[in-house]
Amino acid sequence: MRSLLLHTYGGETAVHVADSPAPVAGPGQVLVRVGAAGINALDWKLREGLVRDAFPLQLPAVLGIELAGVVEAVGPGVSGLHVGDRVMGPLAGIGAYADRVAVDEAKLARTPAGLTDLEAAAIPVAALAAWQSLRLAGPLLPGMRVLVHGAAGAVGGFAVQFARQAGAFVAATAAEADLDEVRALGADQAIDYRAQRFEDVVADIDLVLAYVGGDVIDRSWKVLKPTGAMVGTSSPEILARTPAGRQGHWFVMQPDAPLLERLAADVARGALKSRIDSVVGFADLPAAIERNRSGAHSGKTVVDFTR
Repeated sequence: MRSLLLHTYGGETAVHVADSPAPVAGPGQVLVRVGAAGINALDWKLREGLVRDAFPLQLPAVLGIELAGVVEAVGPGVSGLHVGDRVMGPLAGIGAYADRVAVDEAKLARTPAGLTDLEAAAIPVAALAAWQSLRLAGPLLPGMRVLVHGAAGAVGGFAVQFARQAGAFVAATAAEADLDEVRALGADQAIDYRAQRFEDVVADIDLVLAYVGGDVIDRSWKVLKPTGAMVGTSSPEILARTPAGRQGHWFVMQPDAPLLERLAADVARGALKSRIDSVVGFADLPAAIERNRSGAHSGKTVVDFTR
């Protein structure tokens, strides 16, 4: 089968498409024939070894952390899924960039009938990460003031919608070209991060969601209430950059199949918006991962395994 292999840490040329033995579904697992997979920032961070302490890999390794496809075989002890079921989910590990993947049944949700594999593959990591990170520091209550950095990205877009649905005031940073879209998702205040310094236009924030890196973390302490919290997803270094007496949290998404099934159903019926920025073929994976690293993007890039 095809797979995207990482043989050594490095840049774009460190990964390449190669043939690998097909896996077998073990106890509690199903074998998924992958139809599509989502590209995430963690792909290039793993590729370059930037998070090797938090996510050690045994090389060579197959990259990719979320997928959508069809159950092709079931292992011993599987009772909820059957051959032919359409499924989607995060792996809570790697290996999604392969034609077939053995996945724990508990990590997978059924794909709603209204979604294609391409649409489904854009949802698991982004939707779950947004939902869980919003609540990592405590309950999200009506009237709270939330600042979302990277609001035009896949995770940020869901976070804006979830915060708005919870009754929070939502401020959001994005590029100028994405401001109207961010407002349409529910942001009360959309800030062009290139033209404005967000700390000059927002204050008294209860929760900062830092879905981007750089100096955003250090600058965001200025806008937080003394009792406020910041949640970062870009690097565990947020913990070292949290001043004494402040709340800083590094977030790592966890699979939650029942929640994912509910959120995917909301996308299918139009109650949530999921943005796909671009679709690439399997052979274009190395270049697409590099584009995720080097350029701003709106929504999700998805890999179509049929190309």
